[in-house]
Amino acid sequence: MGEATVTDLEQTVPSVDKTIHDIGAAWMLDPATSARGKEAGYENPFAFYFTGRGGVLGDVDASVVHAAFGWFEPTAVRVCWEEGVAVAGAREAARRYGRSCAQWGEEHLAGLDGADVARLTELADRVVDAADGSGLPVFAGWRAEETAPGGPARLMQRINVLREWRAALHLCATTAAGLDPLQTVLAAGGPARARFLGWRDVADDAAADASVVARRDEAEAATNRLTGAVYGRALTPAEFTEYAGLVEKAGAAALA
Repeated sequence: MGEATVTDLEQTVPSVDKTIHDIGAAWMLDPATSARGKEAGYENPFAFYFTGRGGVLGDVDASVVHAAFGWFEPTAVRVCWEEGVAVAGAREAARRYGRSCAQWGEEHLAGLDGADVARLTELADRVVDAADGSGLPVFAGWRAEETAPGGPARLMQRINVLREWRAALHLCATTAAGLDPLQTVLAAGGPARARFLGWRDVADDAAADASVVARRDEAEAATNRLTGAVYGRALTPAEFTEYAGLVEKAGAAALA
């Protein structure tokens, strides 16, 4: 018998996945990341974000990026993608974005004990390798990217891959629940979040109705089941407990 039961895993997965999401969001939204983008030729930080994150998809139309990302207003994606691609192309943008991720990790995960960094990277690698990339193009793209050789830089790059994995699964789950991107955003974050993601015409009192909220909650639960199933394949119950504790430590370091 392991240290964690199936029920323990189901209860812990949402917290673990949220911490991974929050670490990735902290990197993407950090002014230092925007500054690195500017140094790399991207005057518009959103152009660096869209082209950098989506560059693993290759030389595609903006509509493909919108389909893979899911939550953004389509015109906003097109404007930022086309501006970013003009700098150095899609694949080079991804490489530059990946390097900025590594640099952020070196700065913000440096407080972790070296043994913890190595162990969390090892466990994260096993989860990433166990996940099926079918229908998850951004995740699969980042999983295939070259990483730093080790240390906090590589760990942060693996955290980014894990974040893309859950985000892609959640997009699949909300689509399967019959929700379009704007409905999902309104149900999860309301009008302010929708406007941040480019939906400029959303009214202050816009809200998802009860049926939409219920379907979004069902999609959230489905996403947790999907990630939990992979955790269960990749790690023993004891290893998942260890992984959850190390993710918590990484979050404490990165989000301080």
